[in-house]
Amino acid sequence: MSDFKRVLLLGTGPTTIQLAVCLKKQLSCQLGIAGRESARSEPFFAALEQSNHQVQVRIQNEKHRAMAGECRIDHVFKGYGSITGEWDALILAVTTDAYIDVLKQMSDEVLKRARCIVLVSPTLGSNSLVRNYMHQFHTEVELISFSTYLGDTRWIPEKSHQHVLTTAVKKKIYAGSTWIQSANIEVLKQLFEQSGIALDVMATPMEAETRNISLYVHPALFMNEFALDAIFGDSGVQKYVYKIYPEGPITQHLIRDMLAGWKEIMSLLNALQIKRLNLLQFMTDDNYPVRLESLSRHDIENFSDFNMTTQEYLLYIRYTSLLIDPFSEPDEEGKYFDFSAVPFRKMFVNREGELDIPRMPKEDYYRTKIIQGILTSLNLKCPTIDKFLRNYERKIIEVAAANQNRKLSLAFTVQSFEEDLQRICRELGKNLQEK
Repeated sequence: MSDFKRVLLLGTGPTTIQLAVCLKKQLSCQLGIAGRESARSEPFFAALEQSNHQVQVRIQNEKHRAMAGECRIDHVFKGYGSITGEWDALILAVTTDAYIDVLKQMSDEVLKRARCIVLVSPTLGSNSLVRNYMHQFHTEVELISFSTYLGDTRWIPEKSHQHVLTTAVKKKIYAGSTWIQSANIEVLKQLFEQSGIALDVMATPMEAETRNISLYVHPALFMNEFALDAIFGDSGVQKYVYKIYPEGPITQHLIRDMLAGWKEIMSLLNALQIKRLNLLQFMTDDNYPVRLESLSRHDIENFSDFNMTTQEYLLYIRYTSLLIDPFSEPDEEGKYFDFSAVPFRKMFVNREGELDIPRMPKEDYYRTKIIQGILTSLNLKCPTIDKFLRNYERKIIEVAAANQNRKLSLAFTVQSFEEDLQRICRELGKNLQEK
């Protein structure tokens, strides 16, 4: 029997609105939304109140019609501490580093009654983190991890804060449950299929968490001197995430680091007895393909077996092949869509009036720091991941020192995430002993 009769969404971002519409359309459940009280969330709560809790999703591409729609939210909680009632399923649609902070603000009674917790955008180890926290309640709660969010959803600028636009939808995402036989996974699988998304069920939640391409490419792309200068510097020249140097950060050295970082994470997967991941195949088959004239199926499928030089060469081909969208239609001048022109976002002033760091690389810092911590706990070396983090921490220290007279967000603080790491490593230690 499914636990999606009374569902509470935790978070006040665009992701929450899209999930709410999908759940209401396809499950007809009682639905609540809760979020923290802050300057950032205030417009969201105000818009919900003004619209009588009505929310709406629009789509950019007609083929994603199943994602569009509107619904009414049954219950709204301003502040996680204000949540009351019995909720069968809790869906964490907040940033990965906020999971424990959110759960700590919720009443013990609400958490004790939950039968299923879903992590929408976890990182490697998030399921272990939440599982460790929930032990204190002695409940038989099921924990489900997705590999990543189902697409790309953003606020519609000219609309109020209960309207969002979904611009892209993934063809496939992965999920794993702490329960071997899970009725909830089957419900989610059907829900995603009705939205045109394949849900591939993995043996464990952690295996699903490893199927997020950001883990393997973002540290190399964002934690290098070129990218950090683009994000934190004051140059008026726009730089782009996926372009070749000097328009973007991609050089032979960046590709070498990306490959080395992937191999360090693969050593972690080996130690945890999790199925390895073919980086090039994951990039092309699960993220964005290139034409076979650029990369053959033989090279893609046998990538993991090649020597380092060949692997670097193939990765470089992959990124150069996506400078333009190889499947777009050329214009009259023969030019294809400029696929790689994703600009680096610069540091900004947030709603609290603090100088802040964009989501990328701020969220990547947490993800990468957790991976480093798990590797270290298992006595595995990770010199490339260490280098990424050194680059990033050196830069935020430098920027913080240059802006001492300004109000800075916590993101400008070098952090260890020690509590989260201890929780994760305790759970992983238990799992390894059981194996």
